Order: sequence, then structure tokens, then C-alpha cells
Amino acid sequence: MSKKRQHVFKIRLRIFSFSLHVIMATKRVIPDKDFGQIIIRTRTTARNISMRTKPDGLHVTVPPYSLTSRVLKAIEEFRPRLLENWQKVAPQAFDLDFRIDAPCFHLHLEQGKLSRFMVRTTDEEITILCPPKVDFTQKPVQELLHNAIVRALKKSAQAYLPPLLNELAEHYGFRYKKVKITGSKSRWGSCSATGSINLSCYLMLLPPHLMDYVLLHELTHTREMNHGPKFWEILNDLTEGQAHKLRAELRNFRTSF
Repeated sequence: MSKKRQHVFKIRLRIFSFSLHVIMATKRVIPDKDFGQIIIRTRTTARNISMRTKPDGLHVTVPPYSLTSRVLKAIEEFRPRLLENWQKVAPQAFDLDFRIDAPCFHLHLEQGKLSRFMVRTTDEEITILCPPKVDFTQKPVQELLHNAIVRALKKSAQAYLPPLLNELAEHYGFRYKKVKITGSKSRWGSCSATGSINLSCYLMLLPPHLMDYVLLHELTHTREMNHGPKFWEILNDLTEGQAHKLRAELRNFRTSF
């Protein structure tokens, strides 16, 4: 093969490798005017394109080798129906009517007297005091309030979830390495192969029985890393045979924030 043909062949091989990488990308994030972002994930077990609206955007699961252009075409076909679902889960705008009344976390906004935002914390509730003339339509104000609420969630979760996890672990005979509180909205929890557990601060918005389910789910992963029959056998024993029912309830749960 001549040097020129070898050079052309190498260029084509690089282009093919790049194209294959794009097609096989496990996660693609595309900005969108309606949903904020479209998150496309590739799963080897997927046979069809599935779509689900969440507060942080439109989540799409696709089979391997799915072209982005084909996925976007499918989204356009169902966009009107997806937008109807999006309205039900879209993030709520913050104003003086905003409040969170979850069993384990209570927060509301209130008009204060000072020219800056303040946070007041009691054993029963967290109050964010807002300046008298604040304009809630301004994006920086919405971002400030969002970040303040997430910080409050993380602080409450840090105080509440690790002791609960430890209590459940001791009661059922599990051992884990460490626990970390995250701000993830896409995953309630995770467990590494070394036994380190991550728990989302948004668990504070769940009812207690679903919170317990997530913690027991992650503790079960310290013995069985996959979701095979043995995993569900253990988790079913821990939940009185309700593991699959609780998983379905968790999937359908929508947080208020």
C-alpha cells in the first residue's frame, strides 16, 4: 500500500472510530428550549427508545448504536404529550407561597424586614426570610433560593440519614465502609464495590417507608452488587416481600422540589 493510500486509510479509520464513539456514547446531554435539557443514555439491554420527564429535564433511554438525529426525531413526534407530562413535574417557581411539608423536612419562605436573605432554623422547621421588595421573577433570585434550599436539605440529610443508615445496618447485620450525602436528583442512592454508600439529600422529601427502602436497597448492595435474583431475595426478606412494590412506588414518586 502506498504512503498516500495508507494516510487516507488512517483518516477514514479515525473518522469511523469517532463516529462509533458518538453513536455508542453512554450519555449525551442536549440543551432544549422546552425541557431545559435532554439527557440521552445508552443501555445495552434496551430494545426501544423510552422517554421520561423529570424535574431536571427529559430523560431518554436508547439501544446501542442509536443515532442522535433519529432519537431527536422520535422526541419531536411525542413532544406535545411529553410537554403535558413535563408541566406536572417541572420545577416550581419560588415565591412566598412556596413550602415543603415532607414528613422529615419542613421549609417555607417568609417576608423579612432586612434587605438581604436570611435563614432561620428551629427543631420543627426551616424558614427563608426574603427582603421586602425582592423580585421573584428574576433568575438570580430563583437560583439563590434554589441553592439555599439545597443547602438546607443537605444539612438536614447529613444530620438525619447517616444515623438512620447505621441503625438499619446494625439491626440487619450489614457492614459498609462510609456514607456520603450528595445533591443528586437523578439517583436516590448508590453503593460502590468497596462498600461506600452515597445518599441523595432529596431522600428527605420521601415518606419514611420509601426512605427506609432506599437505604435497605443500598445496604443490600454491600452483599450483592447486581440486581440479580439473590439481591431481590435479600431485599424481599428485609421488606416483608414488598421490595418490587416499593420500587414501583418510588419510581412514581414526585418530589415537591
